[in-house]
Amino acid sequence: MSRTQLELHIDFTRCDGRGLCTELLPELLARDDWGYPVGRGGRDVPVPSGIAGAADDAVAMCPVQALLLRRVTRS
Repeated sequence: MSRTQLELHIDFTRCDGRGLCTELLPELLARDDWGYPVGRGGRDVPVPSGIAGAADDAVAMCPVQALLLRRVTRS
């Protein structure tokens, strides 16, 4: 049986390390030594349903559009 899950993707080629996303999503993102976001779980971070709204806000507020929310199907 497969299930659909929301996932936050960080595009490091666009990111300039402003850190707004890490402030909005501390449950999913931390900062590295240079201020760039690091996903707690890798580059593509699963988003729990309880914070999907905050993840959507972080994507919308990213000034360089370095974040993407997408639905993935896992089996």
